[in-house]
Amino acid sequence: MMVRLVGIWLLCSLAWGQQLTSSWQEDVRRRAEAHDWTAAMGIVDREVARAPGDMDVRVWRARVLTWSGRLAEAEFEYHEILTAVPNDPDNWMGLAAVYSREGRTMDALKTLNRAVQLDPKRADIHAARAAALRTLGSQDEAKLEYSRVLALDPTDAEGRAGLLSLRGEPRHELRLGVNTDLFNFADANQDEGVALTSHWTPYWTTSLAADGYHWGGLNAEKFVASLTGKVPGWGALTVGGAAAHDNGVVPKDEGFFSYDQGFKLHGTEFLHGLEIVYGQHWYWYSTARILTVNETALFYLPREWTWSLGLTEARSHFSGTGAEWRPSGMTRLAFPITKWEQRRLGGNLFFAVGTENFAQVNQIGEFSSQTYGGGLRLQLTARQDVTGFAAYQRRSQDRTESSFGFTYGIRF
Repeated sequence: MMVRLVGIWLLCSLAWGQQLTSSWQEDVRRRAEAHDWTAAMGIVDREVARAPGDMDVRVWRARVLTWSGRLAEAEFEYHEILTAVPNDPDNWMGLAAVYSREGRTMDALKTLNRAVQLDPKRADIHAARAAALRTLGSQDEAKLEYSRVLALDPTDAEGRAGLLSLRGEPRHELRLGVNTDLFNFADANQDEGVALTSHWTPYWTTSLAADGYHWGGLNAEKFVASLTGKVPGWGALTVGGAAAHDNGVVPKDEGFFSYDQGFKLHGTEFLHGLEIVYGQHWYWYSTARILTVNETALFYLPREWTWSLGLTEARSHFSGTGAEWRPSGMTRLAFPITKWEQRRLGGNLFFAVGTENFAQVNQIGEFSSQTYGGGLRLQLTARQDVTGFAAYQRRSQDRTESSFGFTYGIRF
């Protein structure tokens, strides 16, 4: 009887311990789902203090650090765990997730390679490795890895979606557009253009465009070309130029470059990301030389909203006169409106002050302006969209300009 009672007591103790363990883990999950990181970390730290040598508890601490965006601490924690327990593939996957959120995709891939070696029959590990390969631009290897996922688990939704996305991913975009400018002091302007953007690899993109202008009874044509190179973690650099049959309407030649760097922001619910763009553009007219220095900040907000702020400093130099610097600025708010099936409708509003686009000769010179406008973008299918815009500009000397236009884009 005594032995039986002792056995029952031990079983109850084990069951109670498992219940307590389940309780604090579930509590951590609830706190994490509510983004109450302080409370979640407090629970985990309490358990670590109770059992400092329990690597399972340390793993929970590393997870909470990762979820809350404390990536450097999470990385350190995972290294400590892997030193003690080097043969658990879940811990290697956890470290890979940290590397991915830090933008260190190559390090994430190396870490996932180790996880695959430890357990080559885990579909979720192969799926994570396929995602890393796709980010690095290794499309063929990513396809093979997603095929392994489905071979291991034919019902895996991530593997099926990943394979479909790689099969149909478009690399080129053709865009056609027209634009009209109406003035209260001159005849209307019209222009039209066609542009082809090609993403040859995740690292190299080219853009070719041809534009035609009709202004004051004169016609002009311009050809633009640019090359963009991207390095993960380092941003993108674009260089390009333009040449024109100008007819005194548009610049004879142009040259430009821009540098674009994006940042993912963690630990804040209001701001998801930030993108900074710096560029310089040279315009050589037959009677003027223009240099613009452009700085733009793009803020990624919740629910797919974005807000951008742009500043332009323009140096104008006309024949027979000195050079002069003039500032201008622009702000733009973009937002989704509605969606149904594959279609999405979005809009934007913008305001600019003291700004000219320098693409036509009537857009430079001694005048100040305020511009109000907005636009709509209708996503017809995953590969087609239509955009439209309208703007009203008030200039000094009681002059006004009204602009409107649209573009159609198709990806293939």
